[in-house]
Amino acid sequence: MKVTLERGALLKSLGHVHRVVERRTTIPILSNVLLQASGRTLQLKATDLDLEITEGVDADVQQAGATTLPAHTLYDIVRKLPEGAQVSLELTGDSGQMLLRSGRSRFNLQCLPESDFPDLKADDLSHKFSLLAGDLKKLIDKTQFAISTEETRYYLNGIFMHTTDVEGHTMLRAVATDGHRLARVELPAPQGAAGMPGVIVPRKAVAEIQKLIEDLGAEVQVEMSTTKARFSFGSVVLTSKLIDGTFPDYSRVIPANNDRRLTVERGDFAAAVDRVSTISSERGRAVKLSLTEGKLTLSVTNPDSGSATEELEVDYDAPALDIGFNARYLLDITMQLDSDTALFKLADPGSPTVIQDRDGAAALYVLMPMRV
Repeated sequence: MKVTLERGALLKSLGHVHRVVERRTTIPILSNVLLQASGRTLQLKATDLDLEITEGVDADVQQAGATTLPAHTLYDIVRKLPEGAQVSLELTGDSGQMLLRSGRSRFNLQCLPESDFPDLKADDLSHKFSLLAGDLKKLIDKTQFAISTEETRYYLNGIFMHTTDVEGHTMLRAVATDGHRLARVELPAPQGAAGMPGVIVPRKAVAEIQKLIEDLGAEVQVEMSTTKARFSFGSVVLTSKLIDGTFPDYSRVIPANNDRRLTVERGDFAAAVDRVSTISSERGRAVKLSLTEGKLTLSVTNPDSGSATEELEVDYDAPALDIGFNARYLLDITMQLDSDTALFKLADPGSPTVIQDRDGAAALYVLMPMRV
């Protein structure tokens, strides 16, 4: 195997694939990236057995072949080479070493045979559709914060994606919840998505997809089965196992009859919550919302450090209400809203609250109250 390519192109591809390689692994081959040279392309592949990323990069292939190299070491070497440099990779004899040359730099790197490299075989991916990268980014960005990190409830450790009928229109919906808050975002389902299986895309795959979205106007090809999903971003292909579990019936926790409506300036509200929560305890993070006609009073009491209050003028004309929330969760949700105002639909101090930009918005959030 002998191949020459531009340092910038190799670095960009290594940047995409090396992230899935675990730094600590008991299986040596999983520390490596697979390099396959043929035609005019160098194909790179990395996997952690749950997630696999491949990318093809243009290269001058003098001799076709394949091998595997330590992913993080290779990335660090290429990263430290001067901009605009040419990188030559040559497999030397039967010594199991790769010679990397660039300018006056020489590196002899230990290889492992490509035959040992695992392949994340995708079974029959039954549903195929494409959607704009900007739409996929919206589905992920607005739900990712609510993914649970609790390993015992593994079926909540990802984003649930499925299609559903809303007033005669097929919608593609993304949902995430950790039991304290829930995020639900939907958009018109692209051609071919109707009838797709409901799948739970794991947290690590979600984070990688987010990083691979560079051009919001580009098309992303999505292929799915009940066990695997594949996302193609041009020359970069990410294949992931899906979480083998049943996502709970989230519609049961979205209240439909919350009739106390609070409309507040989003920026002012977020800033006020942030200020008063400065003295809240790290464990509790509770902020109390006291509502009377036209006025909202935010307050925090911490026996160790004192108390804080702040008043805001709001649009509220329902009976007076005191309700408590986790300040961090409130801020997470208000940061996801797109409009200048936030609409809260409340019921009573013990019931979940719905938060949206406005009635009928594509994104809907549910937040459980806290005792204050």
